[in-house]
Amino acid sequence: MAQCVTKIELSISCENLLDKDVGSKSDPLCVLLQNIGDDQWAELDRTERIKNCQKPEFSKKLLIDYYFEKVQKIKFGVYDIDNKSFDLNDDDYLGGTECSLGQIVSSKKLTRPLELKKGKPAGKGTIMISAEEIKDTRVVNLEIEARSLDKKDFLGKSDPFLEFYKQSDSGPWQLVYRSEVIKNNLNPCWRRFSVPLHTFCGGDFSRPIKVEFECIHPEKKQKKKKYKNSGIVIIKSCKIEMEYSFLDYIMGGCQINFTVGIDFTGSNGDPKSPDSLHFISPNGINEYLIAIWSVGNVVQDYDTDKLFPAFGFGAQVPPNFQVSHEFALNFNPNNPYCEGVQGIVDAYRQALPQIQLYGPTNFSPIINHVARFAAQAAQQRIAAQYFILLIITDGEITDLDETRQAIVSASKLPMSVIIVGVGNADFKAMEFLDGDNGVLRSLTNEPVARDIVQFVPFRRFKNAPQEALSKTVLAEVPKQLVSYYKMQGWTPVKLPEAKKV
Repeated sequence: MAQCVTKIELSISCENLLDKDVGSKSDPLCVLLQNIGDDQWAELDRTERIKNCQKPEFSKKLLIDYYFEKVQKIKFGVYDIDNKSFDLNDDDYLGGTECSLGQIVSSKKLTRPLELKKGKPAGKGTIMISAEEIKDTRVVNLEIEARSLDKKDFLGKSDPFLEFYKQSDSGPWQLVYRSEVIKNNLNPCWRRFSVPLHTFCGGDFSRPIKVEFECIHPEKKQKKKKYKNSGIVIIKSCKIEMEYSFLDYIMGGCQINFTVGIDFTGSNGDPKSPDSLHFISPNGINEYLIAIWSVGNVVQDYDTDKLFPAFGFGAQVPPNFQVSHEFALNFNPNNPYCEGVQGIVDAYRQALPQIQLYGPTNFSPIINHVARFAAQAAQQRIAAQYFILLIITDGEITDLDETRQAIVSASKLPMSVIIVGVGNADFKAMEFLDGDNGVLRSLTNEPVARDIVQFVPFRRFKNAPQEALSKTVLAEVPKQLVSYYKMQGWTPVKLPEAKKV
């Protein structure tokens, strides 16, 4: 599974801390804890203690692994430290706050009031948290060709490829790059390629790199007096450039816009029947609701206003009960936005008894709907907005050709499509749409510009923790977002000021 994991460095400062010491000010320290399930918390890191200070700016940064695909609940606690014990139970608590790591990185700087317990402020105390990714974003871009290589094949020319090695700290050479093979060519020109600088030489410009510039064949050199070489390798260009990461764009101010499309075709079964995929069980859930919660809970941290458009397709809709493949879940076409993930859930529950499940299963209308907004965002020519469409469906696609065309067109836009298949239907068409197979093309044989589709069958996760689904379906999004902005050559935008939450 491809995961977006990187190290994050958190900088902490506070203002107006409670004064717990007699005759002096508090001696604050901040501790970082992460939720490990069942309301259990584990300490990850802590700052230094600052003496006599109600407005500390801690110099020690707190380190944490970052995953886009899951909600990482974290807690900050500020304590007045008056002894040398590592245990915090005997120290005065000056307040704390809970949030998700996603909220911090999407805000770049988060300001929160400190609380002694939920709903009880710690005076006027506040905590400011800012994040920075720990990385070396430089890459080495190379263009290489060779001339007059030796012929090695009996019936044809050679099939050359190129390898780069770096010298390890222990001495042996380690392979860092192998090119593609160019068939039947003694004068090959390999595709331009990039290698992260850390991989290429560990960031050490003085580290030896092994490349054979003049190809020497020892046996030929011994036999032929006038032998010069068996070809020459030419490095046409070598540039060290910055390569931006997913967090560079998010922390620069890029907003992720989340849209949901729900399948209301007749193959789901009567929602009143326990056999229906739309039947809401006594504990208030079904596969559609689990998918909405799993994905929405992660994505909502990256959208400032948390207003999410939600649509249904394949149903007969009041008041005329005509079939619609793109109707607002709240029945308000002028304002299809739901407040937060809970708003989507509420709209879904209210829509179910008012519609009549019908068909067919058409994806292209809702994909094209979101694509129109993505196209408008692309016209700004800045990395400010990216769109994620979650489609939850129970079976075969009726308009497969039109959907292929819609996805090929959307692949040129700041947009990703996540498809969660519920039930036990045959999902071969969904797997075909997932660009990992590399064969998806439009009706005019136009290939996708980049992979933007991720399909996952829900049945794989029936007995798995809820976060397992979101980790899988969202795993490709960071790479897809970066690939779009890299394709356009757009650098991260700058956030004008810190947002307060």
